[in-house]
Amino acid sequence: MPANDDTQAERHELSEKVRSREVRKLWVRRTPDRTLWHGLGTAGIIGWSIAVPTLIGVLAGLWLDRRWPGDFSWSLALLLAGVTLGCLNAWYWVSLEAKMIEREETEKDIER
Repeated sequence: MPANDDTQAERHELSEKVRSREVRKLWVRRTPDRTLWHGLGTAGIIGWSIAVPTLIGVLAGLWLDRRWPGDFSWSLALLLAGVTLGCLNAWYWVSLEAKMIEREETEKDIER
Protein backbone atom coordinates (compact mmCIF):
# COMPACT_ATOMS: atom_id res chain seq x y z
CA MET A 1 0.00 0.00 0.00
CA PRO A 2 2.82 2.54 0.67
CA ALA A 3 3.94 2.17 -2.96
CA ASN A 4 0.48 3.30 -4.06
CA ASP A 5 0.73 6.38 -1.80
CA ASP A 6 4.13 7.22 -3.34
CA THR A 7 2.64 6.89 -6.83
CA GLN A 8 -0.26 9.16 -5.95
CA ALA A 9 2.11 11.71 -4.43
CA GLU A 10 4.24 11.65 -7.58
CA ARG A 11 1.15 12.07 -9.76
CA HIS A 12 -0.03 14.98 -7.63
CA GLU A 13 3.42 16.61 -7.82
CA LEU A 14 3.50 16.15 -11.60
CA SER A 15 -0.03 17.51 -11.88
CA GLU A 16 0.95 20.62 -9.89
CA LYS A 17 4.01 21.20 -12.10
CA VAL A 18 1.93 20.90 -15.27
CA ARG A 19 -0.77 23.20 -13.85
CA SER A 20 1.81 25.77 -12.79
CA ARG A 21 3.46 25.79 -16.21
CA GLU A 22 0.09 26.04 -17.97
CA VAL A 23 -0.97 28.99 -15.80
CA ARG A 24 2.35 30.70 -16.53
CA LYS A 25 2.00 30.05 -20.26
CA LEU A 26 -1.52 31.49 -20.32
CA TRP A 27 -0.38 34.52 -18.31
CA VAL A 28 2.50 35.18 -20.72
CA ARG A 29 0.13 35.01 -23.67
CA ARG A 30 -2.14 37.58 -22.02
CA THR A 31 0.74 40.01 -21.36
CA PRO A 32 2.20 40.76 -24.79
CA ASP A 33 4.60 43.44 -23.53
CA ARG A 34 7.03 40.81 -22.21
CA THR A 35 8.77 40.17 -25.51
CA LEU A 36 12.33 40.04 -26.73
CA TRP A 37 12.05 43.67 -27.79
CA HIS A 38 10.94 44.66 -24.31
CA GLY A 39 14.00 42.94 -22.85
CA LEU A 40 16.33 44.57 -25.36
CA GLY A 41 14.74 47.94 -24.69
CA THR A 42 15.27 47.52 -20.96
CA ALA A 43 18.90 46.54 -21.54
CA GLY A 44 19.31 49.60 -23.77
CA ILE A 45 17.90 51.91 -21.13
CA ILE A 46 20.27 50.46 -18.55
CA GLY A 47 23.24 50.77 -20.92
CA TRP A 48 22.48 54.34 -21.87
CA SER A 49 21.79 55.30 -18.26
CA ILE A 50 25.39 54.33 -17.48
CA ALA A 51 27.04 55.53 -20.70
CA VAL A 52 25.58 59.05 -20.86
CA PRO A 53 26.66 60.26 -17.37
CA THR A 54 30.07 58.64 -17.89
CA LEU A 55 30.62 60.43 -21.21
CA ILE A 56 29.39 63.73 -19.79
CA GLY A 57 31.80 63.30 -16.86
CA VAL A 58 34.74 62.58 -19.17
CA LEU A 59 33.97 65.50 -21.47
CA ALA A 60 33.52 67.89 -18.55
CA GLY A 61 36.74 66.56 -17.02
CA LEU A 62 38.70 67.09 -20.26
CA TRP A 63 37.36 70.63 -20.51
CA LEU A 64 38.32 71.37 -16.90
CA ASP A 65 41.79 69.83 -17.39
CA ARG A 66 42.41 72.10 -20.36
CA ARG A 67 40.96 75.13 -18.61
CA TRP A 68 42.81 74.67 -15.29
CA PRO A 69 45.78 72.32 -15.75
CA GLY A 70 47.38 70.98 -12.59
CA ASP A 71 48.30 67.88 -10.62
CA PHE A 72 44.66 66.92 -10.08
CA SER A 73 43.01 64.99 -12.93
CA TRP A 74 39.49 66.27 -13.44
CA SER A 75 38.98 63.73 -16.22
CA LEU A 76 39.57 60.79 -13.90
CA ALA A 77 37.56 62.27 -11.04
CA LEU A 78 34.56 63.07 -13.22
CA LEU A 79 34.84 59.73 -15.02
CA LEU A 80 34.43 57.98 -11.66
CA ALA A 81 31.62 60.36 -10.70
CA GLY A 82 29.87 59.67 -14.02
CA VAL A 83 30.19 55.91 -13.65
CA THR A 84 28.87 56.12 -10.09
CA LEU A 85 25.95 58.29 -11.11
CA GLY A 86 25.25 55.98 -14.08
CA CYS A 87 25.26 52.88 -11.89
CA LEU A 88 22.85 54.51 -9.45
CA ASN A 89 20.65 55.47 -12.39
CA ALA A 90 20.76 51.90 -13.74
CA TRP A 91 19.92 50.55 -10.30
CA TYR A 92 16.88 52.82 -10.25
CA TRP A 93 15.65 51.49 -13.62
CA VAL A 94 16.23 47.87 -12.61
CA SER A 95 14.36 48.39 -9.33
CA LEU A 96 11.43 49.93 -11.24
CA GLU A 97 11.33 46.93 -13.57
CA ALA A 98 11.54 44.53 -10.62
CA LYS A 99 8.65 46.29 -8.87
CA MET A 100 6.57 46.11 -12.04
CA ILE A 101 7.25 42.38 -12.42
CA GLU A 102 6.47 41.79 -8.75
CA ARG A 103 3.19 43.70 -9.09
CA GLU A 104 2.24 41.63 -12.14
CA GLU A 105 3.12 38.41 -10.29
CA THR A 106 0.93 39.48 -7.39
CA GLU A 107 -1.95 40.24 -9.75
CA LYS A 108 -1.46 36.85 -11.36
CA ASP A 109 -1.60 35.14 -7.95
CA ILE A 110 -4.80 37.03 -7.08
CA GLU A 111 -6.46 35.85 -10.32
CA ARG A 112 -5.88 32.19 -9.44
